[in-house]
Amino acid sequence: MPYRNSILKRQDLYLRPNPARVVVRPFKPATEPRDLNPTDKTRANHIVDRVLGLDAAAVAKELAETIENFEGRHRNLVELFEARANDMEDALAEHQTFTKDQCKLIGAYFMLEYSFESAALFNPSIVANIDQSGAEPGTLRFILSLRAVGEGHISSLTFRSGSIAEDGIVSVDPQAALASIPKVAARIAGAASDEVELAFCPLEDISERVIFPVTDAQSNGIEDARFVVFDDDGKKTYYATFTAYNGRSIRSEMLATQDFLTFRMSTLAGAAALNKGMAMFPKRIDGRYAMIARQDNENLYLILSDDLHSWSGGVAILKPLYPWEFVQIGNCGSPIEIDEGWLMLTHGVGPVRKYSIGAVLLDKSDPSRVLARSREPLIRPEPAEREGYVPNVVYTCGAIRHFEQIIIPYAVSDTFSRFATVGISDLLKSLQS
Repeated sequence: MPYRNSILKRQDLYLRPNPARVVVRPFKPATEPRDLNPTDKTRANHIVDRVLGLDAAAVAKELAETIENFEGRHRNLVELFEARANDMEDALAEHQTFTKDQCKLIGAYFMLEYSFESAALFNPSIVANIDQSGAEPGTLRFILSLRAVGEGHISSLTFRSGSIAEDGIVSVDPQAALASIPKVAARIAGAASDEVELAFCPLEDISERVIFPVTDAQSNGIEDARFVVFDDDGKKTYYATFTAYNGRSIRSEMLATQDFLTFRMSTLAGAAALNKGMAMFPKRIDGRYAMIARQDNENLYLILSDDLHSWSGGVAILKPLYPWEFVQIGNCGSPIEIDEGWLMLTHGVGPVRKYSIGAVLLDKSDPSRVLARSREPLIRPEPAEREGYVPNVVYTCGAIRHFEQIIIPYAVSDTFSRFATVGISDLLKSLQS
C-alpha cells in the first residue's frame, strides 16, 4: 500500500494553466546572414518598406482591422503599438517621417501575442498581503506568485490574490481577463550585474501583472521565485530570490517590492548565487541577513551576510539522510518562524527522480542547529498527481502560517498547482530529532 501522510489535508482547489491568458511582446523577425551582401536591408526594413508602400486608405483600413481584432484582449493596445515603433530606431532611421497611422501599424507588425501560461502554472510561493484592509475577522489576505511557462519553455512570474479563513480553507480571487507586462522604468547594466526597475499600471489587478524576462541572463526564464516578507526593524519589504536562465547557464537574482506595482530586479554575487534554490529568512539573525542555499547541488547551507546582494561561504546544515532524499535536498521556500524555532519545508529527490516535500526544524537563535527533520515526506505524489509535464514531482516555493496551521501551495508534476494544510503541532510530532 502506498505511503500516505494522514496529518496532511489536501484542498479541492486547483490552479491550472490557461492558454487564453496572453500578453503582447516585441516581435523580432529572424534576420538573414548579412555576409551574403552587407549592403542589403534587414527584414525589418523590408517590412517597413511594404507598410510605407500602402496608400493612406489601406493603412487606415489595416490598422482599424488590427485594433478591432486585438483591442479587447489588451489594455492600451494603440499606445503599445506606438511605443514599439518608437523602440525601432534602426529599422526606421533610413526612412522619411511617418504619419501617425503608419507608425501605429508598423508597431503592430513588430509585436506578437504570447500565451505565457499555456504549458504550466506551478511552483507557487505565498506571502501575507501587507494590506489587510477589508479582511474578515480571522481571515488572512495573501498574494500568491506562480511560475508560468509558455511556448519555447520560457518562464515568467505571475500573481494571484486570495484569502485564508480561520479554519485554513483557502479561496482565490477571480482572475482578471487581461494580462500585461510592466514598463522598464530604469535599467543599469554592468559587467558583473544587471539592475532593472519595473513598473505596472496601478489600474491593473494583481492577477493581470506578468513579469517576463527583461535581461539577457533571464532570456529563457524567471524561475521559482521564493517570496518572503522581510521585517527590518518594522520596515517591511517583499523580497524574492529566483533563478535567471538564459538557455545555457543559471544564476540567482533578487526581486524587491513594497507594493507589487514597482519592482527592482538585481543580480546576486558570491559562490552561492551561481546555483539555484536560495531562500531568505524573514528577518536578520544576530544582526546579519540569513539565507538557505545549495551551492553544491546536494546539501543545504546556512549563509550569513552583511550585504543583501552577496552570498558566499556558509556551513552545511542538512545533508541527504533518508531514502526519499538520497539524490539531493533543497529548500521549499523561506523558513517560517514558530515558537519552537524555524520551520522550513524541504524537497528531496529519491528513486526514479521522484520529488517529495518534507520539513525541518531549526534552532531559533542558531539556525545552523537542526533540531528535527522528516523521516518520511510530508507530501509525495499521489497516484492522481504523478502525471504531467515532469512526472512524479510535488514542489513548493513557499508556505505560510495562519494561526496554528501551515498552508502549503504546491505544484503537481510541473503542470498545475493546488493547496494543502497541516497543523503545526501534528507536523512537529512527525519530525525526528
